[in-house]
Amino acid sequence: MHNVTFKMGGIHPDDKKISSRCKIEVLPLPEKVYVSMAQHLGAPANPVVAVGDEVKVGQVIAEPAGFISAYVHSPVSGVVKTIGPMPDLAGNMVNHIEIEVKGDVWRDDIDRSTTLVTRIPDDTAFILDRIKQCGVVGLGGATFPTHVKLAPPPGKKADCLIINGAECEPYLTSDNRIMIERSSEIIIGAAIMSKVLGSCPTVIAIEENKREAIMIMSSALSSLKRMTDVCNDIRIQVLQKKYPQGGEKQLIDAVMDRQVKSGGLPIDAGAVVQNVATALAVYEAVQKNRPLITNVLTVTGDCLTVQHNYLFRIGTPLSFIAEYAGGVPAAAAKIVSGGPMMGKAVANLDATTVKGSSSILYLMEEQTKRRPETACIRCGRCAQACPMGLEPFYLFRLAKVDDYAALEENAVQDCIECGCCLYSCPAGVPLLDLIRPAKGNVLRIIKSRK
Repeated sequence: MHNVTFKMGGIHPDDKKISSRCKIEVLPLPEKVYVSMAQHLGAPANPVVAVGDEVKVGQVIAEPAGFISAYVHSPVSGVVKTIGPMPDLAGNMVNHIEIEVKGDVWRDDIDRSTTLVTRIPDDTAFILDRIKQCGVVGLGGATFPTHVKLAPPPGKKADCLIINGAECEPYLTSDNRIMIERSSEIIIGAAIMSKVLGSCPTVIAIEENKREAIMIMSSALSSLKRMTDVCNDIRIQVLQKKYPQGGEKQLIDAVMDRQVKSGGLPIDAGAVVQNVATALAVYEAVQKNRPLITNVLTVTGDCLTVQHNYLFRIGTPLSFIAEYAGGVPAAAAKIVSGGPMMGKAVANLDATTVKGSSSILYLMEEQTKRRPETACIRCGRCAQACPMGLEPFYLFRLAKVDDYAALEENAVQDCIECGCCLYSCPAGVPLLDLIRPAKGNVLRIIKSRK
């Protein structure tokens, strides 16, 4: 089977997967964790504990505040010390629950064994509720509550479930490592989600630069097909290495040869896309009754002597992880949460990890410098690189004069903020710097009409 990719745009940055061979290490518990109430898309969760309460690992400490919201569980056992706002990694004040760690006492009904459970419950309503109760959210970046995504609206049907193992951002390797080390659980998690969606065909899509993951996932799938029939309609699809291969709409194009229309959702094209880490979290929730309280995070950078992939408890301060990994390198000029293309600069290293945390990336000064800006020469390279078929040079001009009507007409709302335009511009024009806030304003205008 030939390697596939999306048809429109894209770029080929150096993948820099320098931590890909680093096995997952279990990070020790800090003295305190600070659990955010806003670590999922939608309304922040409402705390259901009080200062002085004793909590166990896996205990619910906050409940969803709306349809698009998620449960939050204690990642540690200990005592609730404070509940209130503290700055997140961008410096924004967000409600957190501070817990002083005492021991490591788990809820009794959580299965902590490593025994692989292949039998999937028959009741799909039970499965969906278990996913909801365990606070599972999408771990590919958007952190959309998984139980909502697995329940398409009336009249919409999933023709294919795509499990995203592309991990196309340079430097990031956490998804690669879980595919190598937790392959069978990911596949069973995919089968669980397929069952909820009506037993639709499932494709696990992996970029070609992850050869070990492709080999191990393929072997695990063959083995599971001999053991159980729940994985019979699952296949591995190798993708060409191209950024942003992991974008939902780009994956749907590559795997299904279908396009999501402007303003549309993946389900409009008959697709549901979930990350491999989400599939693992679904397995742990449904088969082990284990809430989403851990994830894997890459600590990497060219200036870092030793690279790491850590299994961390959610709410662990970034400063604790950085210190445990040997401290912030002297040559690091910038710290990024996520990859260099779409990640966010860390303004506050005392901020804590959330469900969707994927990396601590150290960049040296020369890696943070942009090209000197010169006049746009209208070469069209930004438009050629745009995976959404937009004209970034034109959107940039419209954003400069706040022409929101024209921006909407030219589909600025479809921008996925991947940075391909900025990366490919020979004039160094800061295209995304203006397009991103303009997109936000247009989306607010569109929402105000409803």
